[in-house]
Amino acid sequence: MIQDNKSKILYITQEIDPYLNINGIGALIQKLPSFAQQNGMEIRILMPRFGTINERRHRLHEVVRLSGMNIIIDDDDFALIIKVASLPGSRIQVYFLDNNEFFKRKFVFEDEAGKPFEDNQDRMIFFCKGAIETVRKFGWPPDLVHCHGWMTSLIPFYLKTVYKNDPVFKNSKVVFSIYDNEYQSSFSESFFQKAAINNLKKEQLQIFRDDEGVILEKGVIQFADGIIQGSDEIAENIRLAIEESKKPFISTPKENYLPDYIDFYKTFLS
Repeated sequence: MIQDNKSKILYITQEIDPYLNINGIGALIQKLPSFAQQNGMEIRILMPRFGTINERRHRLHEVVRLSGMNIIIDDDDFALIIKVASLPGSRIQVYFLDNNEFFKRKFVFEDEAGKPFEDNQDRMIFFCKGAIETVRKFGWPPDLVHCHGWMTSLIPFYLKTVYKNDPVFKNSKVVFSIYDNEYQSSFSESFFQKAAINNLKKEQLQIFRDDEGVILEKGVIQFADGIIQGSDEIAENIRLAIEESKKPFISTPKENYLPDYIDFYKTFLS
């Protein structure tokens, strides 16, 4: 048990029960933050405020002191609104990143015909940069950032490049849980320009490219400190890339996986 000088764990996720669970990610990590808290860790959670989330039912309310930032994507400004709720059964706060243009729609990643939204790449960039800027505004330096899902794929890259010397993140370790991802195939060539935030050059984003276009996991594996296999199966080329990286890696079973996650965290917190 970690008792003194509590380790700060930041979860950045595209879904978590009971707010959203469409790809199994939400259910998989639902109990993880509370379990980490029971092991003496200090927890905060960030996720998008998708339009499918019922604000009244889940008692979301805006955090005025955190709202009001603008996130720039390809020279366009997008307002970032922050809302908060308490994770049921705990005192853990979940912060929801909202923007009317990106998240108000009543579907999550696909339209009613099952076609991926053309702006999914823009929504991801907005969420990743917005999440980092929100934590900077907290002034809350996480010891470990655990990312879940393709919507968080740029977080390790940004933290190890743009924000590597930032006082809030300079000592943060990043763990990434890889799941099946069917949406990056819809990304366009403009991704490399749009994701080049701050002083980055689009050439620095080429780590996310392969012969067929965008492959988010490729960049994740290079910049994350540790990798977790979240899905039962992942693509063979991704598995090989993980092995070649020699990064700390675990593939945990769905039953009784919580202690394995905490033990994995501790390899980065010691």
